Formats: sequence, structure tokens, C-alpha cells
Amino acid sequence: MKRFCFLLVAVTLLLTSCSTTMHTTGSNSNNRKNYTYEQYIERFYPIAVEQMQRHNIPASITLAQGLLESGAGNSALTRKSNNHFGIKADSSWKGKKTTSMDNGKNCYFRVYDNPRDSYEDHSLFLAKRERYASLFRLDRKDYKGWAKGLKKAGYAEDPAYPNKLISLIERYELYKYDSYSKKDIGNTSSLAYSYSGTRQIFLSSGLPYIIADTGDTFKSLAKETGVSRRKLIKYNDLYKEYNIKAGDIIYLDKKNSKAKKPHEYHTTKEGESLYSISQKYGIRLKKLLNMNPQFKSYAKLKVGDIIRLR
Repeated sequence: MKRFCFLLVAVTLLLTSCSTTMHTTGSNSNNRKNYTYEQYIERFYPIAVEQMQRHNIPASITLAQGLLESGAGNSALTRKSNNHFGIKADSSWKGKKTTSMDNGKNCYFRVYDNPRDSYEDHSLFLAKRERYASLFRLDRKDYKGWAKGLKKAGYAEDPAYPNKLISLIERYELYKYDSYSKKDIGNTSSLAYSYSGTRQIFLSSGLPYIIADTGDTFKSLAKETGVSRRKLIKYNDLYKEYNIKAGDIIYLDKKNSKAKKPHEYHTTKEGESLYSISQKYGIRLKKLLNMNPQFKSYAKLKVGDIIRLR
């Protein structure tokens, strides 16, 4: 089966037999953190914690599997079908499906309407199969036991699969999310609003957002998302004459008054502004300014400036 190892400079294609899931490797060979991986974690940790609360699967394991199987959200299966865990469409699957080559064979994979559905189905995939029952008797913080147990139960054929999960969990400190509760991720119920568009919805600090495309306007996005033009402008600290650019983060709900844990401070990089930082962490610009009175909203930041986030 296909596996894509999303390193900074190499992509390696591996083939294994056609099994229940398609696995995409993604761990780095050194201790440096991959920004793409960090972005994936920031987007999806609230859903992983939510799934942990609902199904008792460690959030660290869910996130590590998501990173590994989807190449941090960049695999074709994830981008086109919202399938973050490479789960195949067997005879029990009644939803939409797509085909993909796997070890020289055409295999069917499950298609989801959004990432949240993929995460929920992954939880049910584990919770409803007897072969994974022993995992649910482990301590929820025993991510090493879960990683080894998944391999033993047949989730993956790769003998290095447990070590890859453990490496991701420890490199990106995913184990900290195993101690999170509902209050640590805020209210994510806003994702349940009626959304008729086809583009992917992401999460940042428990807030839903989309990435703008060329030609998007507040009017077109309001029609697509069901969030009014006035609210889109307000939620994103913008003004009605602003011309949306491709790549802009557009929040679909009111931003937070401070960053979520564990984000305490941000060290500025080239080209960043207080506004871009407010969008990155989902903080209302006014609140960010109040926490950093030494700066003005229009102030040009220097590389290395320390910005308080909570």
C-alpha cells in the first residue's frame, strides 16, 4: 500500500499488502519539528480531545495516527475525500467511497463530508471491533501501550508502526492532550452549523475557519457558509471594504479573548504582524492589543519580538 513520508526534502513510496487501512508515514528522522505537522496538530487537537472524551481513545494516539496516515493532511486521499486515517470501505461501509491503487490493486476507501466525520468514524472503527477491545482496558495516558497494541491487533503491518507513533507523540508532545478536558478546547459546537460548501473546514483553538480562494468575497462566503457578511467581517477584525485574498484565514465564529493552552507567548518571524498573529491563534485583535500595550495595531514588528498570547 502507498505510504508518503512527508519529510522536509524527500518523499518515499513504499508498497505493502492491501489491508484494512492505508498507512502514510510521516515522522521526521531528527528532532526538528515540521511546521506542517504543527499546523495539523493545531487544527485538529480539539477534535481529537473531543473524541477522547466520547470514546476513551487517547488524543495523542488519534493525532499521531492522523499525522502518520494523512501525511499531516497532505495525502491525496485526505485532501480529496477527507479520509485522515486511510480507512478502507469494506462491506460494512454504507457511505460514499472512492478507489485508489494499493499494492497494484484498486481498493475502495471511505469518503467523508468533513474531517470531523473522519475522526468520529476512526473512533468507532476501533471501539466497535473486538480485536481492539484490549486497548480500551489500558490507562488512557498509556500511549506506548496503545501504539504497540494497535500493531498487535493488526491495524498496521509495518513492524515500525508503534515506534513511528511514539516518536511523533514525543517529538510534538502530543501526550499533553491526554490530560485535556472539554474546558481546554472551548465550545466546538459551532462546527455543527449548516455548511453547504465543498472546501475543507479547519480548526484552530477550537474555532472553525476556511482558507480563502481567489475571487472570494464576503458576500460569496456568506452564501456558502451560512455565516452573515457582517459577522464574517466582525469575526475576522476586518472592514467591509477589505478585499479578501487567496490564502486568508477566515474564521466562521467569534475569536477567543486569549490563546488556548499551551500557547503563552509567540516569538515573531519575518513578515508577521499583530493581525496575522491574532489570526494564527484565533485571538480577537483588540484583546491581543490589550495584552501587548507596547505595540500599536499598525506597528511594524521586528523578528524576535515577544508577543503575549494569554
